[in-house]
Amino acid sequence: MEDWALIRHLYHSEKLSKRAIATKLGIARDTVTNALTSEGPPKYQRPSVDSAISAVEPKIRALLTQHPTMPATVIAERIGWGGSISWLRERVRAIRPEYAPADPADRLQHDPGQVVQCDLWFPPASIPLGGDQSGAPPVLVMVAAFSRFITATMLPSRVTTDLVAGMWQLLSQDLGAIPHRLWWDNESGIGRRGRLTEPVTAFVGTVATTLIQLKPYDPESKGIVERANQFLETSFMPGRTFRSPDDFNTQLADWLPIANSRVVRRIGGRPIDVVSVDTAAMLSLPPVPPQTAAYSQIRLPRDYYVRVHGNDYSVDPWAIGHLVEVAADLRQVAVTREGRVLAEHERRWSRGLTVTDPLHVKSAARLREKFQQPMPVAAGEDRLMRDLGDYDRAFGVEFPCTASCNDDWVQ
Repeated sequence: MEDWALIRHLYHSEKLSKRAIATKLGIARDTVTNALTSEGPPKYQRPSVDSAISAVEPKIRALLTQHPTMPATVIAERIGWGGSISWLRERVRAIRPEYAPADPADRLQHDPGQVVQCDLWFPPASIPLGGDQSGAPPVLVMVAAFSRFITATMLPSRVTTDLVAGMWQLLSQDLGAIPHRLWWDNESGIGRRGRLTEPVTAFVGTVATTLIQLKPYDPESKGIVERANQFLETSFMPGRTFRSPDDFNTQLADWLPIANSRVVRRIGGRPIDVVSVDTAAMLSLPPVPPQTAAYSQIRLPRDYYVRVHGNDYSVDPWAIGHLVEVAADLRQVAVTREGRVLAEHERRWSRGLTVTDPLHVKSAARLREKFQQPMPVAAGEDRLMRDLGDYDRAFGVEFPCTASCNDDWVQ
């Protein structure tokens, strides 16, 4: 190829003759002629020969005609393929588009303030959760579609109330406004079978927005947040370690301004510079914040503990046997009765823990000691049991009975 380019350069640029070029390069004159008359550089081409895959290709096409999505491994089994599976996969990949139906993805245009895409991202890390437990809790990622502004926070779980609390935290604190629409996938905590859960319905009604759950198998519709998830995994996670979920959220909050300061080619600018245009077209925050805590009412048992999100939290035993109100948000678990605070605990991210306040244990010991003490007997008080007939006579009730009746009763 180098000789071909040099021959054409000497002939067209240096204006040398064919004989001079052949003499200078030490090649035949016919070689120079062929290089000048050819339309492209020379390349080596092997003559095509029939391969083992070519022999079974009609069988492959017959299977793809009836089952366009059949995996290559299944095709290999059906046709009795004994060669390299890599070669078969390559041939199937080349001819499958002729039979599989096309699934085009439209390019969406997002106006300012209209859409915020939401998704859960599970970081590939083992984070200490407390109680000798570790895991990777979900991270709620919300991206403004017009400005590509990323907001995110780690949540204790993916239950509905935690998702609602996470959405309100990111919208109220990071964006400071409410988009006209929230786009979610088919997350069970948001809704199922086209119906939103009750806490989510109450949330969108309070903030006056619309939540849309996209159809299954349509990841392109929320590709903006999917790319943000990948960006977090490839740019935020490498080289980091975390001591706790709070440490994760602290590092994430410090890194997000850097991420939002990058230049996004699609919008031709930095999200941190464009987000003001996005939020200006959004709705204002509601005057009354939505309910984001999980509320329940239970009767406090004798062991004076309540179970919240898989953990047991102690309560002042004064309320044993009474109905108490339990409220749990992202940070705290509180128990009250008629406005009186009976317990306040920091919410734990682990599961199966027993969280005890030492004051509750002391209060239970005092109540138990008081209960076990014998009742004092007043001076002159008769502790003998009274005859039940005295009550009958006091209320004027008589039950006449003969001697035979008494004999029958004894028998």
